[in-house]
Amino acid sequence: MTARADRRHPPPPSAASSSASDPVEPNLREDSAAPRDPGPAAPVPRSRPGGAQPPLRPYDPATLPRSRAPAYRSAAEYATRVASLLFDLLLDVMRARAPEIEPFWRGEAEATDAPPEVVTRLLQAHGIWFQLLTIVEQNAAMRRRRQIEAETGAPALRGTFANTVRAAARAGTTADEMRALLARLRVRPVVTAHPTEAKRVTVLEKHRRIYRRLVDLESPRWTPREREALIDALRNEIDLLWMTGELHLERPTVEQEVHWALHFFNETLFENVPLLLDKLERALEANYPGERFDVPPFFQFGSWVGGDRDGNPFVTNDVTRWTLSQNRTASLRRYQQRLAELVRALSITERAVAIPERFRRALARALEKSGDGAGIASRNPGEVFRQFLASALRRLEATLSAAETGSPASPVAYEIAEELAADLREIEETLIEVKSPAIALRMVRPLRREVESFWFSTVRLDLRENSGRTTAALQELWRAGAGRDGEPPPPDTPGWREWLVAELARPLGDRPPSAFSAATVETLGTFGLVGETRARLDREAFGTFILSMSRHVDDVLGVYLLAKQAGLFADAPGVESCTLPIVPLFESIDDLRRAPAIMRELLNVPVVRRSIRAQGGIQEVMIGYSDSNKDGGFLTSNWELSRVQTKLTRLGAESGVPIAFFHGRGGSVSRGGAPTGRAIAAQPRGSIDGRLRLTEQGEVVSFKYANRGTAAYQMELLASSVLEHTIKSETEAALERVGEFDEAMEALSGAARAAYRTLVEHPDMVAYFQAASPLEEISLLNIGSRPARRTGVRSLADLRAIPWVFAWSQNRHLVPGWYGVGTGIETFLQVRGERGEALLKRMFEGSRLFRLILDEVEKTLAHVDLMAAREYAGLVTDPRVRDTIFGLIEEEYRRTVAATLRISGGSQPAERFPLFRRRLARRLPTINQVSRQQVELLRRFRAVASEAEREAYLSALLLSINCNAAGLGATG
Repeated sequence: MTARADRRHPPPPSAASSSASDPVEPNLREDSAAPRDPGPAAPVPRSRPGGAQPPLRPYDPATLPRSRAPAYRSAAEYATRVASLLFDLLLDVMRARAPEIEPFWRGEAEATDAPPEVVTRLLQAHGIWFQLLTIVEQNAAMRRRRQIEAETGAPALRGTFANTVRAAARAGTTADEMRALLARLRVRPVVTAHPTEAKRVTVLEKHRRIYRRLVDLESPRWTPREREALIDALRNEIDLLWMTGELHLERPTVEQEVHWALHFFNETLFENVPLLLDKLERALEANYPGERFDVPPFFQFGSWVGGDRDGNPFVTNDVTRWTLSQNRTASLRRYQQRLAELVRALSITERAVAIPERFRRALARALEKSGDGAGIASRNPGEVFRQFLASALRRLEATLSAAETGSPASPVAYEIAEELAADLREIEETLIEVKSPAIALRMVRPLRREVESFWFSTVRLDLRENSGRTTAALQELWRAGAGRDGEPPPPDTPGWREWLVAELARPLGDRPPSAFSAATVETLGTFGLVGETRARLDREAFGTFILSMSRHVDDVLGVYLLAKQAGLFADAPGVESCTLPIVPLFESIDDLRRAPAIMRELLNVPVVRRSIRAQGGIQEVMIGYSDSNKDGGFLTSNWELSRVQTKLTRLGAESGVPIAFFHGRGGSVSRGGAPTGRAIAAQPRGSIDGRLRLTEQGEVVSFKYANRGTAAYQMELLASSVLEHTIKSETEAALERVGEFDEAMEALSGAARAAYRTLVEHPDMVAYFQAASPLEEISLLNIGSRPARRTGVRSLADLRAIPWVFAWSQNRHLVPGWYGVGTGIETFLQVRGERGEALLKRMFEGSRLFRLILDEVEKTLAHVDLMAAREYAGLVTDPRVRDTIFGLIEEEYRRTVAATLRISGGSQPAERFPLFRRRLARRLPTINQVSRQQVELLRRFRAVASEAEREAYLSALLLSINCNAAGLGATG
């Protein structure tokens, strides 16, 4: 029932298996209605000197014109030709570097019995091919979007501001309503370095260059000689990729993860945010002619890299302090570069334009503040704009010098980013006044908007810790209290609550000296770091404090008390309001169900309400997709997440404290991964209201933000989807709560969760999972600084959700993404009969949430391969354990396939998503090869006893894990 392909051959770049779908957000249909490709646009593959051609070659290069790029009838054909070119070039490299693997690569021989060094090289080739396929798909999708925009206009592209704003204006949204929405619009992607990203920065850089070479080859202007040189350069990039070690030889440090995160800002994000704001501004001007809009810096980035200490012992206060410095330096260096460009470009002489007296006074002040006014004026006589910008550059360089050296800033330096933004606004407005608006808007405004979006900190760094650590620190504080003997009251008891409330109300005094444990010193120091950094670096450097495992009101109140002890209250006695936003994180199913009661009680605490009011009047709540899925299964997780948002949104309205949601999503379906636009559109009515934060984790970051065009599209898609949901959610029928739909979801969820828990709580489950997947070996793959388990205990409860999902995807079971759904539907139909089936079909058509769940389950089922899964099950030595657990999984798989198709009306999983299926079909043959090789490697690796023999297989085994992750596209 899965989207299968020949298990013997690598995926041929054939027209039958090609598509131009966007692998992240496939909302562009490839059908007869799509605009035709107008002409030249892709590389012309060359004939290969000697040797056989790749299998199923889709064209004869001798028939193609040599003087220009060929014309293509469709985006699919373009993707086919580009994939074929890269296939050729990879084969060239393979023949030069490892000719012995070609028979295995072609499927002419099985590699299961080959020496480990041969298998290693073969897996390397497979992994590179997956990477190249992804680059091709991103390039083809970007090219097709540009083609549609060129032929039919930006409003024809879904997911764009042009499309969303036009629809809003036509539906009657007034200019005033749009201005009110803009005032509260806040979109915050948060970059995280969860252990799912296996690509090193140097590999990402090579991917970027390959992508750029493909873009260069789209141009028709090259001569045959120039085109041949570009193709040679492309081959060299693939050769360098081959010779670059993809695996981290040692586990990456947090410091390396910080550099990894900042790579995306330097490559794409600094540049794209001003362009995003400009797109919205243009869409508003086009659809509301004559109206004036002030587009605020609504799109800003957060980060957990260097701040997430939940279960990661390597994130210390010193590491966080260093991270903040690196983040600050990155933004300042970017502004220095851009400001220097402006100094060179704006050589306008005062003899050419009439300079307003207001600007001359501002220039005098700027020259004085620079500390070198006379020198700057003498070097640029008469060039008043250049003098002003040179003064700003000198001040910025002083700010950067202090950041790089850690020394105190000189009086010349900017204290805060608003000062630099104000200077840029001054020159922008003056240029407009002297009739140079195009120069102001195209040269100065983008930099001003960068400064307003990234400040002097690049990101707002969140801090995260779990309630176990914060409670332990509070208990030591209790023991340090004057005259106290014995042990503190147990958490979540009246005595503990009384102490917390009393301490929060008591004016802050000197804490008696006490010998705290190292862990408590570190925890207290975390809060102290916030105050230190705000005063010394940037008040925007920190975002919020995320408290994971928030299970009681006291857990959150305890964090307020720790913040008070560190002086993070607005008043010196520490009784008025906290200046650091505290965000509870609800993760498990039980925690999600308790969340409304916890938040209701919390919002009734006076100091909490005063703090929220002082911080802007909105309380943020984080909800976890990963752990709720691991706890309750896919269907139950999605239902409980939707329910809690509805309840908390209603609570916010009742209490007068709006609640905004921070979505802890991962890359895989089972961790909340879904097409961006559709996932946002399915959120409950009123739950977004212009505000959205969500995590961008691991491989998703590089997938979305490695290339400028893809990054620009993903950012606009995210922001426009938030805008659209806010405008339409109150009136859309698809988001209206229907009683019988909710009742049905509750019944489906209960049965699905019971089936899921029966599997994960089975006494043989741990033994099966450890043997039938590379779970333990994943910990040897150095793809993240954080340990796979929170405490090191070898149990499913202690295992993090990411390796849980990662291991199930490696062994082709993908249990977290579908298990229990079949039982849920089947049980519902057994009870409700034909009326129940009719109801579920109405829900499939009329409930956006239920439709999204079934869609993503079907896509996951298409990835499942029971043949491959059975081979992994063969690694379980106990036949009783193997047959019992695999039997349960096989039975539920068949039940889920039948049940979902019964409701959706398809004949096979994901039949309704042809682009998705074609993309998967390109990968499946190679994924199947890799799976078989991985099973054999696991068997050999586990069988050998000597360290030398294990080492011989380790590299190949880790490459197989890496390779499968690249093929499937989402590790965790």
